Amino acid sequence: MNYPEKLKIGDTIGICAPSCGIVNSAKQIKLDNAIIQLKELGYKIIETESVRKEYKGRSTTAQKRAEEFMELYNNPDIKLIIFATGGDFLCEMLDYLNFEELKKLPTKWLQGYSDISSLTFLFNTILDIPTMYSQTIKDYAMRPLYRNLTDTLKLESGENIIQKSFNLFEKDEFPKEIENPNYLYNLTDKVVWKNIIGGNNVKIEGRSIGGCLDCIMNFFGTKYDHIKEYIEKYRDDGIIWFFDVYEKSSSDIYKLLWQMKRADYFKYCNGIIFGRPLFVREDYRNYF
Repeated sequence: MNYPEKLKIGDTIGICAPSCGIVNSAKQIKLDNAIIQLKELGYKIIETESVRKEYKGRSTTAQKRAEEFMELYNNPDIKLIIFATGGDFLCEMLDYLNFEELKKLPTKWLQGYSDISSLTFLFNTILDIPTMYSQTIKDYAMRPLYRNLTDTLKLESGENIIQKSFNLFEKDEFPKEIENPNYLYNLTDKVVWKNIIGGNNVKIEGRSIGGCLDCIMNFFGTKYDHIKEYIEKYRDDGIIWFFDVYEKSSSDIYKLLWQMKRADYFKYCNGIIFGRPLFVREDYRNYF
């Protein structure tokens, strides 16, 4: 793979909003606090024009979002782009990106989750560039930074870490950050790993690929679908899919997995990891 240059103290981190923007006042305070803390850690920050804008679920037009992303990606001082937030409409900007030109540019780390998968997944499968499926910029306002946030910066800096499961998770569907800019994770419930084929121990090896299933499914059969080329290239490593499900019914998820299997997307698959879903309607007593 085309690994980006290691992030170093003194490097510049870029922030843009390829999906929705940050307009809630408490969230903007968190954004400001995140920028302050990253600067205290020794990084420089560049924020694009539309990060604090939003209209009908978009920070700006699709073309402008693509231009602002490329503004950061073309900047040689920027080594990491942490996206503003998720949303629903990042896919609209893809037609304004030239992936052949992107192949010629020095690689950078991209970090985000949810709708950000619509970009990072293509960097994996089309450009063969690894990306970081992790928190967006606002979470870096936390003091102290939680382990998932520091682990991500360590990985982007070239450190080898052992990623360990967390003991507790946050059960609230929508945390109180909307009202409280100083909100920290409210970790209340015990993390439980479930193996659908039974047993307590699972050992799998492979190259991980995935993201938000709600987004990845939109690429199937389109010009952006390079999944088979990717898994063929890394067939000897084996593939471990990981899925984040935002809003689906259990029957929707079943049918998507059925489709992916019949399309040979699970060829060379050594395992599948599902994260905890946010909104899942459980149909026919099929519990996800």
